Amino acid sequence: MDRMFRVLGFWTLVIALMSLAGDMIPMSLIFFFQTAVFVILGYMRFSERTYILLFWGYMIISFSGFTYWSFFRMSVA
Repeated sequence: MDRMFRVLGFWTLVIALMSLAGDMIPMSLIFFFQTAVFVILGYMRFSERTYILLFWGYMIISFSGFTYWSFFRMSVA
């Protein structure tokens, strides 16, 4: 399971680099931060239960933030 967090770190790095190339600086900074967190967590050797709980916590926070932003902050036009 620790390897999967390193894989998540790799893919968030790819997304961060692509958004940096597209001049989306705030998005790239968010994904660079996520990359650092995933890679650090990937080398911490937690139990599988801890990794699953961390991943579910990440999913709840990210989906809640995405839903909030797309519902309340984005304009229709």
